[in-house]
This record gives sequence, C-alpha cells and structure tokens, in this order.
Amino acid sequence: MNPLWIRSLGLAAIALAALAEPIIVHAKPIEKELFPVDSLLFDKKHALTYPTVAGSFMVYNENHMDEFSVVRVPTNQVDMDGKRVDPTMLNEVLRQGVALKDGGIGYVSNRIGPVSAWFWQGKGDSHIAIANMALFRGGLIPGHLNASANAQTWCFDATLQKIRHNQLLNEFSNPNNSELLGQNWRIYNSNFVAYKMAYRDTKTGTKNKLHSPSLFVFKRASSELSMLPNAFDGTISPDGKQIAFVREVHGNYDLWLQNLDGTGLTQLTSNTFGDFEPAFSPDGKKLAFVSNRHSKGNVRHTSIYIIDINTGETARITNAPRATDGGVAWKDDHTLVFHSNRDLNKPQSRTISDWNLWQVAFR
Repeated sequence: MNPLWIRSLGLAAIALAALAEPIIVHAKPIEKELFPVDSLLFDKKHALTYPTVAGSFMVYNENHMDEFSVVRVPTNQVDMDGKRVDPTMLNEVLRQGVALKDGGIGYVSNRIGPVSAWFWQGKGDSHIAIANMALFRGGLIPGHLNASANAQTWCFDATLQKIRHNQLLNEFSNPNNSELLGQNWRIYNSNFVAYKMAYRDTKTGTKNKLHSPSLFVFKRASSELSMLPNAFDGTISPDGKQIAFVREVHGNYDLWLQNLDGTGLTQLTSNTFGDFEPAFSPDGKKLAFVSNRHSKGNVRHTSIYIIDINTGETARITNAPRATDGGVAWKDDHTLVFHSNRDLNKPQSRTISDWNLWQVAFR
C-alpha cells in the first residue's frame, strides 16, 4: 500500500475523531433582561436620539446624512410623521429638541449668529429666542438644552475655552462621528470627542485636557441668566425649584443636585465610573440616568438606572451587555424612553451602528 496514502488515511481518521469530540465554547451567557424592553421607533435610514417628554407630547432628534430635524409626536402615537420644526434658511441645522407641556418645542439652531437656542410655542409661526444676546454674538455655544415643562426656566451648558468653543461651532453641523449623536456627554472630554476604535475608561484618575464647562440657567420672567461652574447636562425638576446636573471631578462623572436659588448643593452619586444624563421623574422624587458602572467605565457599554433622591437607593433598569443605552426620559411613572444602538432582532445580545428609540416598563 502506498505509504503516502496510508499517511493521508491516518490524518483523516484523526480529523474524524476530533469532530466526534464535543466542542465546548466558553462564552459569556447573555443576561436576561431585567425589565421588558420594546422597540418604540425604528428606522434604518435615520438616527433617532434624545427623546424628551412633557404632558402628552414627546420630542426627539432625527438625523439623516447631513440633515437634522426636531420632531414632536403624541406619546401614544410615536412615528416619523409628527410636527417638525423645519429649517428656515439654507444650511440651517436644528438639534437638541425639548418637549414642552403645551406642545411647544425647544431647540438649538445656527440660523442667527453661530448657534443659539429657541422655542416654538406650539401654535402659530412665532419662535422665541432663549437667554440673552451673549448667545447671538457667539459668546456661548448652548449644549444639552433643557427646560421646565411650562417653558419658564431653561438651562444649557457651554464651554468658555476658546479652542473648544471654535471646534463645537464646526461640530454642531458636522459631528465627528455618529456615535456622538447618541453620547453628547462626551463633547467636553478630550479622551472621547473624536471617534476611536478603543477609548480609555471613564473613572477617577483619567486626565481630561479640556476645561470644564459651565451650566447656565435662564429665567424668562426676570431675564436672569445665572452660571454654575463645572457642571453640564442639566435637567429641571417638575416644580421648577431644583436642577440636577453632571459634574466631572478628576476624570470621573457624578450626579449633583442644587436648588435654583443657589442653596442645597448635594452630590447624589459617588461612583468609580461614570453617571450621566439625569432626568427627573414626574413626581420629582427620582432621577433616571445613564451609567457605565457595570461595564467598569467602558464608554460604549452603558445602561439605564434610577436613583431615589431622598434615600440614594439605586436600581439598574436595562442590562444588555453590549448596548449603548442613553438619552433617557420618563414617559410616565413606570415607563422610560431612551435611544440605543440595539439590534431590532436580538436587542439583548447584538448592536448596530444606528440609533433608534426604545422603551422599558418597570415596577
């Protein structure tokens, strides 16, 4: 018998024997979802981000290629055909949509001056400018726009660092990467403002080369504009008396709370990793927020949490191990809406490159 043929036969037998052995794959099991998560609005051609809710209305941001829009829909009929704030001039960009109780829509636009904040009252054609002339002259680039439900008190953050100020002017209409559309908290950190294959973890000790932004609060009745240093991502309580925000200290991010009269500054979270994007519950007793504490600071792996303001008790609401959940808002007392890069077919185990809207019901 040909020795070469015998050798080949022997190798084939070994291969068959190997196939007969059981194949053991050491993979991390997919976690069962903590609460039922459902797709709220899914569109393959548009990035849908940062839903906000007030009264019976929800407002979200929509991006397709270089076109940015702000859309308002009823909370009980979420679709792509709601009321839109359309550009009024060539190359105008509309971002940072905010829902108001009477159906009004807040937003940020580059229609006058570099970038400024506005709101449509929910009727007619009039649009009202927010804050003072510092915005129109380019002194401030408003970020993370938010408001009380009655539109009487507004907040936004801005950098006072000239180089970052100029960069944000360009990034307003041309974001560095679609990731930043759904992770706006990254715009003030030198480690995360540009797209990378891998990022440093958000944790205490991480050095940020950019200056801390300031949070501004504008009261329409008095035209008072106040500033809170080293703060951003502000959200105003339902009774209009408190503001929750994010503060970066030594590379890490935590949630803070303060009365709008300047008293009662309180640190709500103190975690090794990052907490971002707070949102008050309808009764003002809780905050929903975004964190990467369970992924140990991984920028791309974030989940939704709730904290009781009085007790500090915290509960995790979403737990897809690969997802980037963000932009959380309260639809009602027991339902949160948020954006995520989850795969529609396997939302607990796979992700895609686009952002879409989801909701989670909890008790």
